[in-house]
Amino acid sequence: MNCNQITLDRLPVGSKANVAMLTSDGITRRRMLDLGVINGTEIEPLYRSPSGNPVAYLIRGAVIALRSDVSEKIVVSVS
Repeated sequence: MNCNQITLDRLPVGSKANVAMLTSDGITRRRMLDLGVINGTEIEPLYRSPSGNPVAYLIRGAVIALRSDVSEKIVVSVS
C-alpha cells in the first residue's frame, strides 16, 4: 500500500475512492468480484449503522452493505 491508499473500512462517509486491490481470498473474494468490486471500481460509503457495522456502500449503482471484516480487506486509492 502506498501513501494514498487506505482500507475501505477507514474511508469516511461521503468520500469516494477507487478499488486498488482485494486482499481477501476464497469465497469472500469471489463474492466481491461477483458484486463488481474490481480494480478501478468507484466506491462511496453512504451510511454507517448506529453501531458502526455494517456500512452501506454505493458500488456500480447498487447499494451494498458490507461488514468491517470484509471492507478491511478492500484497499482503495483516495485522490
